[in-house]
Amino acid sequence: MDRRLDMKTIETDTDVAAGIAELIGRDPVLGDVYRVTGQPALRRSPPGLPTLLHMITEQMISLQAAAAIWQRVEAAFAPFDPHAMAAAPDKTYRACGLSGPKLRTMRALATAIAEGHLHLDRLDAMNDAAACAHLTAVKGIGDWTAQVYLLACHGRPDIWPAADLALQVAVQDVHALDSRPSATDMQRLAEDWRPLRAIAARLLWAHYRVIKGLPPK
Repeated sequence: MDRRLDMKTIETDTDVAAGIAELIGRDPVLGDVYRVTGQPALRRSPPGLPTLLHMITEQMISLQAAAAIWQRVEAAFAPFDPHAMAAAPDKTYRACGLSGPKLRTMRALATAIAEGHLHLDRLDAMNDAAACAHLTAVKGIGDWTAQVYLLACHGRPDIWPAADLALQVAVQDVHALDSRPSATDMQRLAEDWRPLRAIAARLLWAHYRVIKGLPPK
């Protein structure tokens, strides 16, 4: 009989530890990773518009640059009223150092909330696929952003951001693959980790930091 751990959400470090124990009992490769990384980070953030905006800010740029831009975004828009952000002129966004695509995504996100098309407070009532679809209906919000938001802000236990570069590099290393796996490959390689793929992701993100010589997050 399959007695796999049935975890509704990942709320605490204890939840992460329980998930890791379940996964390494199934997959010795993850056990080898865990012996090097130790307990991975909980990686929880408060749900809501500010966190989504922060994620958009950080994409595809260095953490140092993102921190400087986010500081200006906070100064310009806090407390992040979606109606005010939707009505703000482009020059206010550009003064923060945002690129054109990020400007448009942030405005589209604020507008979707202000006009009642996006309901961040209803995501908990949706399954993973529906929640991702609700988020990606906003122009500029892709699968990666939606998946990481659900993983980090809602503690979804089986979210697997298959297109995440760091996860792909980590999976390539632990499986000694000749090349970095594609998103399709990642789905196949993670199949045995269901329904705890979000915990496997935490462990593999920790592994990525080890192989890149980065401090634990």
